[in-house]
Amino acid sequence: MYSLSESIDGVLVRTLSKHEDERGWLCELYRNDEWDHQAAMCYASWTLPGKARGPHEHVYQSDCFAFLGPGMFRLYLWDARQESKTYLHRMRLDVGEEESVAVLVPPRVVHAYKCISEEKGLVMNLPDKLYAGVQRKQEVDEIRHEDTQDSPFLLD
Repeated sequence: MYSLSESIDGVLVRTLSKHEDERGWLCELYRNDEWDHQAAMCYASWTLPGKARGPHEHVYQSDCFAFLGPGMFRLYLWDARQESKTYLHRMRLDVGEEESVAVLVPPRVVHAYKCISEEKGLVMNLPDKLYAGVQRKQEVDEIRHEDTQDSPFLLD
């Protein structure tokens, strides 16, 4: 079974800083001089209170999530890579408006997030692969675990 740990090999977490002034705030979500990650696209998702996205994993794709609000999320990560030194380790982080972070999730690390605030929450993702490939003509790189009977990837 998966054991709760403080880290999973290859998962990077960076605190995001909001630079505020009289106009509002600005926050750098991603810089290619800080992480070895080349974003191929960007998307945003609203998630309703109590609802989750995932768990799922990618065979080839890395995800770069930004949780900066509005809303708070519980992020779940499971290392499913047998060759990894943190195989079978699990991470759980509360992130979002009160704890703004960017998280780089490598391939074959199962991930999910659940909105734990009373209002819907916003998440940005900058994956390094195009969804369904160029012009959406390839198979989607996703292994979904949401409806798997007896899944070891359970949200609490």
